[in-house]
Amino acid sequence: MTQILIVEDDRTIREAIDVILTKEGYVVASCRSAEDVLQQDGFEPDILITDYKLPGKNGIELIRSLKEKFPLLESIVITAFGSIDLAVDAVKSGASDFLAKPFSPDELMLKVHQLLDLRQAHEQKEYLLEEVRKVFSGYEIIGSSEEMKKIYSLVSKVARSESTVLIQGESGTGKELIARYIHFNSKRSKGPFIKVNCAALAEGVLESELFGHEKGAFTGSIRQRKGRFELADGGTMFLDEIGDLAPNVQVKLLRVLQEGEIERVGGEQTIRVDVRVVAATNRDLVSMVQKGSFREDLYYRLNVIPVVLPPLRKRKEDIPELTQFFLTKLANENNRKKIMLEKEAMQVLIDYPWPGNIRELENVLERAVVLCDSDRITISELPFVQETSPAFEQRKQMLPAKGNLDERLSEMEKLLLIEALQESKGIKTRAARALGIKTSTLYYKLEKYGLI
Repeated sequence: MTQILIVEDDRTIREAIDVILTKEGYVVASCRSAEDVLQQDGFEPDILITDYKLPGKNGIELIRSLKEKFPLLESIVITAFGSIDLAVDAVKSGASDFLAKPFSPDELMLKVHQLLDLRQAHEQKEYLLEEVRKVFSGYEIIGSSEEMKKIYSLVSKVARSESTVLIQGESGTGKELIARYIHFNSKRSKGPFIKVNCAALAEGVLESELFGHEKGAFTGSIRQRKGRFELADGGTMFLDEIGDLAPNVQVKLLRVLQEGEIERVGGEQTIRVDVRVVAATNRDLVSMVQKGSFREDLYYRLNVIPVVLPPLRKRKEDIPELTQFFLTKLANENNRKKIMLEKEAMQVLIDYPWPGNIRELENVLERAVVLCDSDRITISELPFVQETSPAFEQRKQMLPAKGNLDERLSEMEKLLLIEALQESKGIKTRAARALGIKTSTLYYKLEKYGLI
């Protein structure tokens, strides 16, 4: 909900503005002076309406101090009738607009609506800049396997076209990264890249989010709002989890793809949009079409250029390169020196099937970096994946088939000690480090099992 802060020492004017804005459905807080604003803890205004002359700090000083805390804050300075020079100075000094006394409710609401549109434009700009920062902040498409070389070749060609793209692959395979690559290497790169997760929003909310709505279209729609397709005009719309679209939203999306037109929820005006659509899904859309849960005509409109990303288990030769990339990134983020992965630990990562793909690999490495006390990650820092490795399966085969829990655990511990000594070539400090235990503890256990 839009929050508006009123700062006016004239009680009559202050309460009148409060009533007008509250009736329009805005969340309003009002104060007598700039000092009183400090008491509004937790209130984050979208718009400030302030008199120029206030007790203590004047309106311009108040705007400057609040702008430091809320950079996107829009503001209206109220000035006395005839004080045009003062109003112009206020705008030059940082105010968004001014309003001369006396003013009507209609004049006030016109200014508020204009500033809300301006704020939305600023938010779109910030959104675009953040997307650009993400692309150039170290996130890259990593991998030199044959599977990825084919992907690089395909998306480079796709980026130069205007065709709709459908990216398919399991969760965590990098579908959004590919979508960003396509956008920022296309002729639309200077336009916005707008992302919508179709699975994250309820049907009614998603429709409004995509296509916008008119004032009064539904309860709580107190003003007209542009949808993501309008915000993406001249750029790219990335529709993630496209397989979760409700049937009525599928119909509207089909119209966008066929005609380049939308209508806001509750509106009748046809709005032209110039948007390239890149969609992504981890679901089997062909099967959904056969079952009738996804429109066949929409599927063919989306699937003009299919890009199928391989799961990480199908490109295991990329795991060392991905691991090094993430370790460097995580070390920088955590103010750590260069972190290396021991050979055995790397083999565990290569052996693991990675059901969560690249996203799971990054999460596991982040956990290991945080918990690791040295600059080397050993197998002991990877309990999250090592139990599914072939080495672990071999150990299970070596366990005695019979015996109580203590007996079987003791035998397993003994096998692990022997293996650690073999791999460390008898160097006990190295074996202890690989097992994640103190050297003194290792000597105790070796003596316990008669290994020294």
